[in-house]
Amino acid sequence: MPKGKTHKGLLKRVRISKTGKVRHRSAFHKHLSSHKSGKRLRQLRNDPYVASPEAKRFEKMLFRRLRGRTQPLSAVKRSPSPEQRRAMKAEKKAAAKN
Repeated sequence: MPKGKTHKGLLKRVRISKTGKVRHRSAFHKHLSSHKSGKRLRQLRNDPYVASPEAKRFEKMLFRRLRGRTQPLSAVKRSPSPEQRRAMKAEKKAAAKN
């Protein structure tokens, strides 16, 4: 079975925070700003995080769980820790015996 390859072009353009949010540079902000209004440039400066639908698309490109700007941290499904895994196994054994 072939493995999924992460999208290297996307990885170069975004930063992923520890909480799973995706930070990126907004378009139309790098240069040619003299003819753009101050209001427009200010709006381009704020909110460097990707929206939820974009994050969902990026998940498929990066083969990784992510979350959007409006999603709570509880929306990200985490892998259980080793202690939690042991506890889950013990619960399954106890349920199987009964």
